[in-house]
Amino acid sequence: MKVLLTDTIEKIGTVGEVVDVRDGYARNYLLPHNLAIAPTDGNIKRYEAARKEYEAKLKLLREQKEKLILAMEGLEITIARASNEEGHLFGSVSRRDIAEELQKLGHAVDADDVRLDEPLRRIDTFQVPVQLAGDLKCQIKVWVVREKPADGQPAETSDASEAAAAAPSGDGGEPA
Repeated sequence: MKVLLTDTIEKIGTVGEVVDVRDGYARNYLLPHNLAIAPTDGNIKRYEAARKEYEAKLKLLREQKEKLILAMEGLEITIARASNEEGHLFGSVSRRDIAEELQKLGHAVDADDVRLDEPLRRIDTFQVPVQLAGDLKCQIKVWVVREKPADGQPAETSDASEAAAAAPSGDGGEPA
C-alpha cells in the first residue's frame, strides 16, 4: 500500500515521501497514529514544504557534525579511576564516561556516538573512535590514569600512584 508520510520514520522514510509499505502496517500502525495519509495530489503538495524544511534541517545538522569532528580530531582526554597495584581498575571506563568528559570540554557527543567495543578496564592509553554519522568519524586518545588517593593516606602511596600514572602503559610487573 502506498502512503504519504506525515512524519519521519526511521528505516521507512522522511516526511513528505510516498513509500510502499505492507497493508497491515499502514492500516494498523501508520494511519491510526497519524504518521501517514493517503497520497493524493493535494496532500503531496501540502507536505512538500515540510519535506524541504526537514531536508534543510538535516543539512544544517550535517554541517554542525562536520565542524564537531574537525574540532575533536586528535583530541586527548584524561580519566582518573581507582585501581590496584597492577593497574586493573576497580570498575571500568564506559562509553558514557568518555562522552561526559567530551561534553565537559564543550563537544556535543552522546554515549551512542562513542564506538567502544567493551569498557576500558586497565590503566593505559587507548584510541577510541567517535562516529557522529556513517562517514563522519575521528579517533580520540583516552588516557586512563590512577586516581590520586585521599589526603588521609601516606605520602609513599601517593608517590607510587603518581609514578604509575606517569607511565604510559605499564606492563603490570615490578622491576626485579
